[in-house]
Amino acid sequence: MPREGEPLNKLGFLTIGRFAENDPRAGHLETLNIIERAERLGFDSVWLRDRHLQFGISSPVVMLAAAAVRTSRIELGTAVIPLGLENPLRLAEDLATVDLLSGGRLNPGVSVGTPMRYDDFKAALYPDSHDVEDFSKRRVIRLLDCLRGEPVSDFEGTVGIEVFSRRVQPHAPGLVDRVWYGGGRDSAEWAARNGLNYLTSSVVTIEGTHSRDFATIQGEHIDAYLGQVPDPSSARVSQGLVVIPTDSAIPDQVRRYRAYAESRRERTLSPQGPRGVLFSPDYVGTSAELAEQLYAHAGFRRASEVAFALPFSFEPDDYEQIVEDLAGALGPALGWTPKTA
Repeated sequence: MPREGEPLNKLGFLTIGRFAENDPRAGHLETLNIIERAERLGFDSVWLRDRHLQFGISSPVVMLAAAAVRTSRIELGTAVIPLGLENPLRLAEDLATVDLLSGGRLNPGVSVGTPMRYDDFKAALYPDSHDVEDFSKRRVIRLLDCLRGEPVSDFEGTVGIEVFSRRVQPHAPGLVDRVWYGGGRDSAEWAARNGLNYLTSSVVTIEGTHSRDFATIQGEHIDAYLGQVPDPSSARVSQGLVVIPTDSAIPDQVRRYRAYAESRRERTLSPQGPRGVLFSPDYVGTSAELAEQLYAHAGFRRASEVAFALPFSFEPDDYEQIVEDLAGALGPALGWTPKTA
């Protein structure tokens, strides 16, 4: 657990993988290039968001298949795949394939619930079953059973020259232990009880707490998770915040970064909606300033690793500068050591 004077164990970052509608290939290649850069810089992990019917990566597993054969060491994660748009059996086949290609480096993060703006496209997604689809955590259990190698077919044997298996193929041993789940306090406890790793993000809900402070709530959620796992000392908890170091940024970049954070500040001031959604402020500053703020952050102090989120709407040169400073300045300020192949 990184407290001042204790080294951060793992450093990673999260990207939406944005692209232009009229040139999507360029944006996807840009994401693959930044993953390769991350490995060269010694990052422990890189994570892809999942965006449907938007101009961000809609197929993170496909992207990570490409990244797997371009890299050799860095862990590859998803944060998160909304299972409401997925068939758990088919997704298990894809995840296992990518994990084998990567040599066991895949960290699939998943979530459940009714997909965002589901009513707008449910007839296209599930023409005959959109009103009876089960978006509960049972969808996660189905995925875990498939990854674990539980039987999914009643038949095993040979028909002509074709050989059939009862379980999902290929099977990737150990992958089920690297599945992550994202959510609030109840989800944290459920993830712990079901052997999942725990992802936090820059969004929490105030349900079950009297606090209105983001860091305090995030810390409470992590404590709830650690309170349910068999061995808290070996539990994997990843903290996600928007963190933008400015050490090597030029003045125009610093101005834009601060303007970006300020434009999003109002939503951090009070809970929103019936569930009391609370957003974290974005952190912008030198690595020395950021390290001081993070060491004071209740969520950061309880996490075993971090995946700082890259902002949505910056330019390629901005992302290069941020990633370079995360690895070269902020990481070392947090006691982190870059990894080598």
